[in-house]
Amino acid sequence: MASTKPAQQRNDYDVAILGSGMAGGMLGAVLARNGVRVLLLDAGTHPRFAVGESTIPYTSGMTRLIADRYQVPELMPLSSFKGIRKHVSRNCGQKQNFGFVYHREGRSQVASEVNQLVVPSAIRTETHLFRQDIDAYLFHVAVKYGAHPRLATRIADVEIDPDSGAVLRTDSGEEFRANYVVDGSGFRSPLADKFDLRETPTRARTHSRTVFTHMVGVKPFDDSPTAARRHNQPNPWHHGTLHHVFDGGWLWVIPFDNHPESLNPLCSVGLTLDPRVFPKGELSGQQEFDEFLAKFPEIAWQFEGAKAVRPWVSTGRLQYSAHQVVGDRFCLTSHAAGFIDALYSRGLTNTLELVNALGWRLIAASRDGDWSKDRFDYVESLQQGLFDFHDDIVYSSFVGFRDYELWNAVNRTWMLGTMLGNVMLEDAYYRYQRTGREDVFLELERSKHPGSPLPVSSGFNEMGNLTRELCLAVEEGKVSPGDAAGRILDHIRDADFVSPGFRLGERGTRCFDMSPGKMAKNAIWCRREAPPEIGPRMINASKGLVRLRLSGGE
Repeated sequence: MASTKPAQQRNDYDVAILGSGMAGGMLGAVLARNGVRVLLLDAGTHPRFAVGESTIPYTSGMTRLIADRYQVPELMPLSSFKGIRKHVSRNCGQKQNFGFVYHREGRSQVASEVNQLVVPSAIRTETHLFRQDIDAYLFHVAVKYGAHPRLATRIADVEIDPDSGAVLRTDSGEEFRANYVVDGSGFRSPLADKFDLRETPTRARTHSRTVFTHMVGVKPFDDSPTAARRHNQPNPWHHGTLHHVFDGGWLWVIPFDNHPESLNPLCSVGLTLDPRVFPKGELSGQQEFDEFLAKFPEIAWQFEGAKAVRPWVSTGRLQYSAHQVVGDRFCLTSHAAGFIDALYSRGLTNTLELVNALGWRLIAASRDGDWSKDRFDYVESLQQGLFDFHDDIVYSSFVGFRDYELWNAVNRTWMLGTMLGNVMLEDAYYRYQRTGREDVFLELERSKHPGSPLPVSSGFNEMGNLTRELCLAVEEGKVSPGDAAGRILDHIRDADFVSPGFRLGERGTRCFDMSPGKMAKNAIWCRREAPPEIGPRMINASKGLVRLRLSGGE
């Protein structure tokens, strides 16, 4: 006789999600809101410490898109600093800029060797996410819409039958059944282990490791009596995410207390090093951090009197990858699939890309019963493309850290990717709001460059390849850093995918602030000179962002 128990009591689900962090929580909310029977599993509990705290405009734009596309209004506040502060948590910081200060060991910092990209504050302010609050919020939104939560539940084994689905067994012997499994658990992915999906060695060119913690007492670098007071960047360092960069690595400083309404005195701090330059030894995280500061006294000033409030985490090499992320009845997302480095804050962006691409596919499969691998093949291309794009820019940056002129040039390629990727997204979102047509998003998936911020421009993608190959040649001693820098800037100066009025191909454009005057000149360029794949998208993106500003930005 058939059971009359509800599906969740029988432990039968459409989708089982492993991991209830940002990826699992948001995907669980999207699916449950749209009628999918969701099991949300996690070996841990909430709230909990996590890094990956800095958003970029693309992160916020994608959050708005997902909230609208999948009709989850509770996600909308997460798309802006103002919305988070008002509706989610006052423990988060503001982010008005991406700041980079270049240092040489044992030498005074050169005042002109700084770079900054300012987020247009009149449109939207990005956020330093206090992840334990954000992750818990997303988890509870998913539960509100009907996702079945199982925290403190460790999966010991997964068996998958392409015809019937998956059986998940806990370490206590409990069983769950699901038509599909999404693994968002991280490096120790049960599915990566089960099906031997890890690339060994990883294909990543980047080599880095990190030590990180949360601290109190970190001083604003703007108050430094030596280096910072000579800087002429357009926005205070303390109002954004500060990166101290140097030959062999970089240091992040992400304050949560940088606005008057914050209730959080903490600051996220992480030292990321190339282990080939700075091999990992027997020192504790605190000892290694102190040893580093002794070599860079102008950085050390910022940490005078600062104290860690939790044990330091010290990692081995960060990079790992998977030769396959989509299989019969399963998918690895984001950090379960691979990881490069926290530089440029792309981890959250890549996570949301995967949530958006998986969401409609899983909803459709739950309705028509077609869980075939073919339906999810694009997710494979997207995840691998995102991994390779991020690896190229981070690898090139680490090579650039050896010489300021090369770093100054590589940093422009990152600036362009950040700005132009947001144009692609905002254009699609603007057209979706006007028409309500889902095929607007399908257009984004039809690309020869999945994972690229600007897949429609051959010149942009050639810039990325050129930068990577020049940095490889620098590393091999075949090209000087100065020559490589010149060729990168020449390519940008001659590019058709960005307004020449921005002067991003000029050596002296170390900082960039999208002022109203620049926006007006860009609008003229878009209508008169921009290629057809760029101009209309920029105009639509500008219209959408103006509409966002007029609506209050929440």
